[in-house]
Amino acid sequence: MRIAGLLRLAFIAVVATLAGGSAFAAETNVAVAANFTDAVKEIAAAFKQKTGHQAVLSFGSSGQLYTQITQDAPFQIMLSADDERPKKLVADGLAVADSRFTYAIGKLVLWSKTRDYVKGEDTLKAGAFAKLALANPSAAPYGAAAVETLKALKLYETLQPKIVQGNNIAQTFQFIDTGNAELGFVALSQLAGEPAGSRWVVPQALYTPIRQDAVLLKKGEGNEAATAFLAFLKGPEARSIIEKFGYGIDGGRN
Repeated sequence: MRIAGLLRLAFIAVVATLAGGSAFAAETNVAVAANFTDAVKEIAAAFKQKTGHQAVLSFGSSGQLYTQITQDAPFQIMLSADDERPKKLVADGLAVADSRFTYAIGKLVLWSKTRDYVKGEDTLKAGAFAKLALANPSAAPYGAAAVETLKALKLYETLQPKIVQGNNIAQTFQFIDTGNAELGFVALSQLAGEPAGSRWVVPQALYTPIRQDAVLLKKGEGNEAATAFLAFLKGPEARSIIEKFGYGIDGGRN
């Protein structure tokens, strides 16, 4: 009887310990803007190691992901490349109003895989190239920032015939990486660990700041992993990873 009692107490203690340490791991489906691919993969790995929960990641342009969410896609979190679509999701009743926050501020870069090719705005003004890649501005915030930059430089009309559009920023990167375009506008984060080529970090004065917002979707309410992931995203470990990939950090609400 005494042994049985001790075993029962030990079992209760183990269960209590496991429950307190998130032993009952859950998962959450996260819609992620393509520019944040590499950073969020590293964040998700750190999140799983720390909590046991798993973030299941799906990538696309912010516009594509927004459309999927409005069509009842099973996402519980959206990490957008802008702040407008998370705001719209809240207004649409598809996201939790008080959950929205800026997790990163993106930086736009003009990049070529060719060394010494890009020499600031002078390269654009010279126009000595056949193809200039940028993401679809109606779906991808980085594409919209690229168009805004060209208009600020009064070059959009001149260069428009040379523009090739990717569906998202990841496809735009591929156009340049494979040589289908000599140069193009990408996210600075995509060039982390990419020493080849030449680049120009576009001055912030030429485009509206790319405030990238996260929001908890209504499908994620009550999901432990979803709540924990957003909390982790605000924490020092995730912020360190975000900065490592070239993003600015704000952390404030809009």
